[in-house]
Amino acid sequence: MSRPQGGNRDDEFMKSFMAGFAESNAEPDIGFSLVSHPGPEAVVDEQEIIERARGLTHRIAQELAAAAPEGWERVGATFAWTVTDKTWSVVYSAGEQAVQVEPAQSVLQLVQEQRDVAAGMSGGPWWRIRISLNNAGQVQTDYDYGDEPFPDNQLFPAEAYLADLREYPRNRLPVWLAAYVSHGGRLMRSPRVAAEQARSDRAKEIRGQATTEVFPPLPLMWSHWTTLAAVFVALDAPNGPRMLPSLAWFEGPNRSGSTLYVLPGDRAVISGGVLNAPELDAVYNDGALLPSLYAGAPDWVTDAVLNPRAATGQLTFCYWWEDGQWFRGESPDGPGIAGAVPGIWTTDSTIDVILQVMTSAGKAVTDATRSAVATLVSAAQAGLVTYETVAAVFDPAEHEVDSALNQFTLAGLRTFVTAPPLSRIDAIEQVRRFILARGTDTSGYPLDQLTAERIDNGWMVFVPTRPGEIMIGRAIYYMADDGVIEPSSSSVPPTIYIVGFTQRFQERMRQRG
Repeated sequence: MSRPQGGNRDDEFMKSFMAGFAESNAEPDIGFSLVSHPGPEAVVDEQEIIERARGLTHRIAQELAAAAPEGWERVGATFAWTVTDKTWSVVYSAGEQAVQVEPAQSVLQLVQEQRDVAAGMSGGPWWRIRISLNNAGQVQTDYDYGDEPFPDNQLFPAEAYLADLREYPRNRLPVWLAAYVSHGGRLMRSPRVAAEQARSDRAKEIRGQATTEVFPPLPLMWSHWTTLAAVFVALDAPNGPRMLPSLAWFEGPNRSGSTLYVLPGDRAVISGGVLNAPELDAVYNDGALLPSLYAGAPDWVTDAVLNPRAATGQLTFCYWWEDGQWFRGESPDGPGIAGAVPGIWTTDSTIDVILQVMTSAGKAVTDATRSAVATLVSAAQAGLVTYETVAAVFDPAEHEVDSALNQFTLAGLRTFVTAPPLSRIDAIEQVRRFILARGTDTSGYPLDQLTAERIDNGWMVFVPTRPGEIMIGRAIYYMADDGVIEPSSSSVPPTIYIVGFTQRFQERMRQRG
């Protein structure tokens, strides 16, 4: 894109643009809504403010169009504003090409004037205004009052919003913004503060509340979180749970999230925040007391292992694990934190979440998929995940299996010990000899019909039932890659048996290693 040359083209373009602009914007654009007032005069006054604000917005759009490069199709402009700090972004685009330009001073002056007028509205002035415009004259305006947190590059220091509030007082603020400007570090816990609070709690005999109904035991939680992280990574999902050494973290689509830190000595801390939590609304907007999230917490629960929301005053829960159980202070229970934690509550909930995520990603979920997912979750619980376990859920040709497996590696739930795999033919033949050597009655179990299915570190060998035939307790033989055969039956679900089978195989490999 380049700027137009010559005035004639500009005049012709602007005439055409303004005709389309007038037609496209005959109805009010998206923006302010009229709020009822006690008397009709107030309503009239507010309506006049709405019209003045709308007129100024359209003048901004027209100036942006007049300054557009040649060949432009769309422009997106965002202006973030307070009485002391201001920033903006104006991007013109055509097809896949985009160029960011600096707006003229006349545009910035109009933005300032528009906000001054908008300040007369019952809701007060906006914090950000976003204007979208195309070359046909269609304009859309969005006035942002902070219902969701601002992006980092358009978030000012707290002092800027405090100055704006002194100029334009407001009855209430969005919870995140109220916390941002007034938390005062009340949720932070330095080592010194943690030690002093722990000593004070002991002196007052304040202890954390033991709980077994909110979170599963730490080993299960860690394995479930890791498995979910691996699934999100395999599907190349940009958000969701992730693993680092001794750290599990989660950021949900609703801007709630949490972290789980695992410490030496069988200790851990899970903490996080739910966006716009009512208890924080009461604290920052109504002056209620802050919940004592750390009541009874040991002195090792410090900023180093707390979710970063503690530093912004938005932490809403904190649990710690010691002596084989979870404890909490005045943190909410499950329903109050569910939005900030991945689906790690039970084995079944973890499996269900994985299947839902796969379905949402467009992956067909079959009975075989369900079985493979259940095996993966069980293997993670046993700390015996292998490449084959993950590849049974996700086709390596289509998904990031190696990246998913790395999540288990980081979490310490992967086993690297393997043996050269047996071939299908060798597995069937060795099982056939095993059966014959034991003198087992094979009537109704024809050995020439033996088949084999690959499992982690071996094969599952059996004679399949005929269509319509139901057999309870039918023999199944598990043939490990190191030659060990384990007889079992269909009375024991393979998803359950395989976990122990794999664990015994790995133990033999370690002993030989």
